[in-house]
Amino acid sequence: MHRVILRDDDTNALTPVECLEQLYRPFLHRGLPVNLAVIPNVRTDTHGANGALEKFLFAKRADTPLELPIASNTGLVRYLRENPQFRVVQHGYDHSLFEFGSDQRDDLANRLDQGTALLAAAGCRAPRTFVAPYDRFSRVSVSEVAKRFRVISAGWFELRRLPFAWWPQYAMKKMLKRPHWQVGRTTLLTHPGCLLSFQRPYPTMLKTVKKQVESQELTVLVTHWWEYFREGKPDTAMLAILHATAEWLASSSHVRVISFDDLARGPCLPVCPTTVTTC
Repeated sequence: MHRVILRDDDTNALTPVECLEQLYRPFLHRGLPVNLAVIPNVRTDTHGANGALEKFLFAKRADTPLELPIASNTGLVRYLRENPQFRVVQHGYDHSLFEFGSDQRDDLANRLDQGTALLAAAGCRAPRTFVAPYDRFSRVSVSEVAKRFRVISAGWFELRRLPFAWWPQYAMKKMLKRPHWQVGRTTLLTHPGCLLSFQRPYPTMLKTVKKQVESQELTVLVTHWWEYFREGKPDTAMLAILHATAEWLASSSHVRVISFDDLARGPCLPVCPTTVTTC
């Protein structure tokens, strides 16, 4: 059996409900969980590493406040409550550039705790999974995250940005060429890049997804809702690929779609190097 976790990044107080509905109704209709990495208190002036305003802010207006907690979008909050197949995970605090790349422990702890509190204020259950904006951690931040969350989902982990005590587990993961690993009670997941992206070739996108899913036991499929609505306009071809992905996932007897919460509640990953970690 191949397991899949679908992760969609960058939902925030400016995300139009219509975008999520158009994207994920085929998944929800089939009972497939969709994990939304939600920004608790989005900075509306966030620029990426390329200097451009982040594209998940395309709904920003001239009078939009500098910060917007997720609860300020009451329509979005109500929509998420009405559709429990959406599973909320914590995506940083405000998504400012490399906000979890610092070594300021007090600031990092505050961002984590305040972010969780803001999600709770919006009616979300305490998240068990954390996603760092831009996949950037520091040695201090990743250890603070591990204290609070059962699952950390990232594109990759760098040895120089990990606590020294984690190095043996990391070395074992690299030696065994395994994408996922365990430190204490925290599972650390990596993903194969954003396979569902407008930067990928459309004709082969679904084929690539299938090949990846069938190549390992657990795959985290990452996408970004705003990529399907660049500048607010729907990309119908890309939407069709996503919906075809939903159909394939639901109809494949050898594939099971799970949530991060399912993983957090369950036993250790079978790929976990149990000889070097306590799960």
